[in-house]
Amino acid sequence: MSVVAGFSDAASRTDMTGFGAPGPGRAGIARRVRRAGLSRSVIVGIVLLVAIFVVFCISISVGDYPVPLADVVPGIFGRGEGRIPYIIQTLRLPRALTALLVGAALGFSGAIFQSLARNPLASPDIIGITQGASVSAVFIIIVIGGSYAFVSTGALLGGFIAASLIYVLAYRRGMSSYRLVLIGIGVSAMLQAVTSYLMTRAEIYDAARATVWLTGSLNNRGWEHVRPVGVVMAALFPAVLYLARGLRVLQLGDDAAKGLGVPVERTRGALIAVAVAMAAVATASAGPINFVAFIAAPIARRLVRQPLTLVPSALVGALVLLSSDLVARRIFAPTELPVGVITGIVGAPYLLWLLARSNKIGKGG
Repeated sequence: MSVVAGFSDAASRTDMTGFGAPGPGRAGIARRVRRAGLSRSVIVGIVLLVAIFVVFCISISVGDYPVPLADVVPGIFGRGEGRIPYIIQTLRLPRALTALLVGAALGFSGAIFQSLARNPLASPDIIGITQGASVSAVFIIIVIGGSYAFVSTGALLGGFIAASLIYVLAYRRGMSSYRLVLIGIGVSAMLQAVTSYLMTRAEIYDAARATVWLTGSLNNRGWEHVRPVGVVMAALFPAVLYLARGLRVLQLGDDAAKGLGVPVERTRGALIAVAVAMAAVATASAGPINFVAFIAAPIARRLVRQPLTLVPSALVGALVLLSSDLVARRIFAPTELPVGVITGIVGAPYLLWLLARSNKIGKGG
């Protein structure tokens, strides 16, 4: 009996280490792995928040009328000497907040699309969502001559129409990421052609206004640009957190998700609606700023070392756009470049590298 009892003891200890049959040991290892991943995510998130705060304050501080860094936070709340509160609250704070919110919205949108398609090329600025918002906004600027609120609403509607068209064309008894990207690129090219045609038919003043918007710029941004993207982000952030579990399961594939009881099409439709709304409202607020949504999620995944990184992607997007806008403002001061020029310089080489790497390992088609 003692030999049998000793053997049973040894077997249970082996199970506890995870090397025997499935038992509490493996569950414990899984819990430790999850805790380690969560700890790393929290640390990365804190570091990104600190970096965002620093760049945010520097962005408000620098300019033709420099503001000491120590006066930035009091100036945000209307305290300070002379013209400092006016300069911060009226001229610089709205621009910095627009960059922060637009960057976060693009980071969220890019992470959702790339996770749904399981493809790094499935970004709203690559597969035509941003171009759909742009066509609608340019049409309103050139043909109708609508106000900013009208342009924002039109951009949101255009993004949803483009997303619906791409989804319908790409769906064939399921969603193939390769087909989604190819059809999205084709739709994007078609929409860019429509935009070019509209530009050729425009009056000089309207064409100049549309050109500045199409470049992607944060110049002269006021509180009317902050409010729409702020309201949409506040409304959709809880929805993103709620849908994150379904997105995590969808990454396993449609069949596995159905087997786990996830309503695949309903969950995917809700996620696409949230991602399109964020990309469209970001485009309406700052124009089609390319590559922020494209690079935010890959950078976040490398930092966190997790396959799904929604909040870190939003933080990376905010940091990238704030930093790019700071560079665009000061690199040729007092001349200010559109921020889309800087993000294009950063993002285009990454796109070329990604395409070359995909072809090298046989995934580029």
